[in-house]
Amino acid sequence: MAGHRIFSTSFASIYPLYVTKVERKGRDAADVDQVVTWLTGYDADGLRAAVDTEVDLETFFAQAPRMNPNAELITGVICGHRVEEIEDPLMQQIRWMDKLVDEVARGKKMTSILRTPPAAG
Repeated sequence: MAGHRIFSTSFASIYPLYVTKVERKGRDAADVDQVVTWLTGYDADGLRAAVDTEVDLETFFAQAPRMNPNAELITGVICGHRVEEIEDPLMQQIRWMDKLVDEVARGKKMTSILRTPPAAG
């Protein structure tokens, strides 16, 4: 999928769509920020800078401080494709982010979304 038009889409253009999507379901922008920072390693300032500078998705992921090693645990279908079977690494990262936001909107618990094992005890 090299050169797919989504790669040149700005993070700033999709971020508010993510926020709107989760707000319709009773969640908020902080939840979107939490899953995106978990996935990419960006902090709040880094996310804000990505929005403010309108960096494209290819650059957003290329400059991600640290992709979460547990991202490979993200499975399921998004846009008709199983995320774990997507071969293009950039497209897979984008779809991982989409999948996490979808899970927030569906009301899943954050520990489940962030692939966190339950606390012992």
